[in-house]
Amino acid sequence: MEFIQAIILGLIQGLTEFLPVSSSGHLVLFQNLFGIKEAGQAFSIILHVATLIAVFVYYWKDIWALIRNPFQRTTVLLIAGTLPTVVIALLFNDTFNEIFGAGKFIGFNFLFTGCILLYADTRIAGKKKIRNMSLFDAIVVGTMQGVAILPAVSRSGMTISTCLARGMNREEAARFSFLLSIPAILGAMVLTIKDIVTGEVVLADAMGIAPMVCGFIAAAVSGYLAIRFMVDVIKKGKLKWFSVYVFILGAVLLLDQFVLHMIVK
Repeated sequence: MEFIQAIILGLIQGLTEFLPVSSSGHLVLFQNLFGIKEAGQAFSIILHVATLIAVFVYYWKDIWALIRNPFQRTTVLLIAGTLPTVVIALLFNDTFNEIFGAGKFIGFNFLFTGCILLYADTRIAGKKKIRNMSLFDAIVVGTMQGVAILPAVSRSGMTISTCLARGMNREEAARFSFLLSIPAILGAMVLTIKDIVTGEVVLADAMGIAPMVCGFIAAAVSGYLAIRFMVDVIKKGKLKWFSVYVFILGAVLLLDQFVLHMIVK
């Protein structure tokens, strides 16, 4: 993998992890464009670590409050929201990895993401804050996060949309979604460690250390900027513009998949 490819993929990961357009779908798409096949899953995890740092930097006050007082309601809600994602990942991880590598359904999944975003944008913003969430609310959000393991189904789009559907305040929906991404990203890392330890995925040999570092930095910086931008967008209720984007992208990919055969092969 060349430096420029690693940096581009890092920028894509950082931006699309927090914009509701699916980071996994865009990585599959650009890996196809670049012809990158080696260690795609492992490099994706490296980039996710970078975006995890972006979350820590932006929400450091919330995270520090959780560290200082872990026995609080927000902690319970985050655990409740994480459990469904863990169950779905453990049951369907191999299947999802196969789909991730092939990229056969990303066109359909982009359209699905667009429908979810369009629905969320029609919702009247509620007043519920994180402290007012029920355990059922958190479980529903976590379940939808689990569905987003599929490529081209946006994790942030699914969780933010579900939070809004459960009557949450827009800013609080963003906060819960991004805080919930922390255990989700850590869980994805754990699922990949086995492949790295057993040698099925070799990070340094497949990508090279220097390109990996460049991609990591690009993802961390762009991820932080994406969070700032996304919080402002959610407050203003403009998710429909992202739905238009993924609708168009999904349609183009389906046209390519069934007619042109230039991108998704």
